[in-house]
Amino acid sequence: MTKRSFVLNGKQVTVDVEDDVRVLWVLRDVLKVTGPKYGCGINVCKACTSHINGKAFNPCSVRIADIKPTDRITTIEGLADTASGELHPMQEAWLEQDVAQCGYCQPGQIMAAVAKVNQAKAQGRTISDADLDEIRNVCRCGTYFRIRQAIKSGAAKM
Repeated sequence: MTKRSFVLNGKQVTVDVEDDVRVLWVLRDVLKVTGPKYGCGINVCKACTSHINGKAFNPCSVRIADIKPTDRITTIEGLADTASGELHPMQEAWLEQDVAQCGYCQPGQIMAAVAKVNQAKAQGRTISDADLDEIRNVCRCGTYFRIRQAIKSGAAKM
C-alpha cells in the first residue's frame, strides 16, 4: 500500500491504499464521502462526477496513483464552500426547479453543470443549449427538461 495525499473539499487528506484503487472507492469507502455515486464504474453514466482542480472528472475512471498531492478534488459535499451562501447557486436552482425524482444522479448532474457553467464563463460567454447538450450524465427518471431549466437558472446566479 502507498500513502497518497490530495486536497478534498478544501482539506488536505492522506490515504493508504493500493495504487490501482479508483478515486471513487477512496472517496466512498476510505474517506466516507458518499455524494459521488457508483453507477457504472466505466465513465459512462457519470453519477460520480466531481471536480478536480475546478474541472469535471469521473473518479470511477481515475486511479489514486494518478492524483497529485496538489490536486484539489471537490465533491457535492464541498460545493457550497466554493460560493457564498449556505448552498451553491446551482444547488438552490435544483430545489427551485424541483429537479430530483429519485435523486441518485443529482450530485453528479449538479457537479457537471457547475463545471460547464464555469467553463462558459471563463470563455466570456453564457451557457448555451449546445453546452447543455454536451452534459452527458444519465438520469434514469428522465428529468432532463427540469435539469436543463435548473442549469440555466443556476447559471444566471453564478
